[in-house]
Amino acid sequence: MPHATGRVDAARAVVFAPLDGTGRAELVEQRLTNAIVTGVLHDGERLPSEADLSRSLGVAVVTAREALEVLRDKGFVKTRRGRDGGSFVTFDRESATRLLERRLREHSRIELRDVALLASAIAGTAAETAAVRASDDDIETLVRIAGAADLHSAGGARRAVSRFHLEVAAISQSPRLVHEEMRLQGEAGSLLWMCLREQEYRDRSAEVRTHVIAAIRDVDPDAARTTTIAHINSAFEWLIDERARIDARGDGAASDPKDMP
Repeated sequence: MPHATGRVDAARAVVFAPLDGTGRAELVEQRLTNAIVTGVLHDGERLPSEADLSRSLGVAVVTAREALEVLRDKGFVKTRRGRDGGSFVTFDRESATRLLERRLREHSRIELRDVALLASAIAGTAAETAAVRASDDDIETLVRIAGAADLHSAGGARRAVSRFHLEVAAISQSPRLVHEEMRLQGEAGSLLWMCLREQEYRDRSAEVRTHVIAAIRDVDPDAARTTTIAHINSAFEWLIDERARIDARGDGAASDPKDMP
């Protein structure tokens, strides 16, 4: 299959990929909210028109319009009229922090573990298979993606993880793995990779990419899979610790917003 996944912004590809299911406005709103909160869609960025958004997500124009109205009510989007008008992202660090932490508190440990297990199954299998099927060109693509990673912010690090995992899935030559990776990132990526608000975990993610690339280059599927799964488990353990810290505060106060993208 063509490996276009890594030659465009893969994180953005996830945001604007067709939705599964009934295409309700709530699903569109959640998809865009996740992208804004994690920094995939930047403050001040112009969103596609309602018609373009509905076409890319596979929903009716009225559904896209309803989702944008909810985003405006929440303060994530502003709409301007006129020739240079449209819907533009507005990003508030404190609001984004509170939203992510509220979502974390709404998930039990069992639910968080389930997300991590699914992520491990998809990404681990993709890495294992890619180690057997990758060409030299594929490996060079992964090296370029790793080298271009922005580790200065949580949003940049999140985009790097997204793009790398999608490219590994594409190299596995399994359309189903690519589809499942995209679906998982759209539904749970912002939660699973909350740890990337900390520089230590951003640096660790870069090290993991280096080790996975080495395993793929050495045709070592076990190492590629094990390293990938260990990285996801580390993110899960951080989530559990962070949930305990939030619960211990007890007043719903958000973390320092400067830790966000």
